[in-house]
Amino acid sequence: MPKTRRQAYDAAYKLAAIDLAVEKGNRAAAQQIGVNESMIRRWRKQRGELVKCKKSTKAFRGCKARWPQLENEMEDWVNTQRADGRGVSTVQLRLKARTIATRLKIDDFKGGQSWCCRFLRRKGLSLRARTTLCQQLPPDFQEKMMSFRNYAQEQVAENLIGPQNIINMDEVLLTFH
Repeated sequence: MPKTRRQAYDAAYKLAAIDLAVEKGNRAAAQQIGVNESMIRRWRKQRGELVKCKKSTKAFRGCKARWPQLENEMEDWVNTQRADGRGVSTVQLRLKARTIATRLKIDDFKGGQSWCCRFLRRKGLSLRARTTLCQQLPPDFQEKMMSFRNYAQEQVAENLIGPQNIINMDEVLLTFH
């Protein structure tokens, strides 16, 4: 039997299928759009959630937060830290989460590494390095760039260097054994 690839449908498609099913019935709608009747029934049960979510959402994947109030407070804390220009690590996240869980009287919260990763994914957050001052361009960067370009053109003209003799090299260290 050939393998069939599973198809993902967005919320707008599912809502259109639900409207068709209301008009023609589950079986007729399923045959018309080429899906199982059970999918139509499941989508009709999810109609309320589908109307509320973004129309480009493919599915309701992943687990819902077990402690939504805790995670909302954590998200606010992370955003506050970032607004103040501070970095946030997974260790800081876990310690803060345990503190909030204690305050909210959540006894079974462990705040492990896997919870931290799932929290970041659920909230659309990522751990990233902060841009430092040394990563910004200097104020006279245009002037320096033009100066170097003029110098390089003068050297090419003086030494009669042809295009076949010009290469571009990156400053990557290679070791040969």
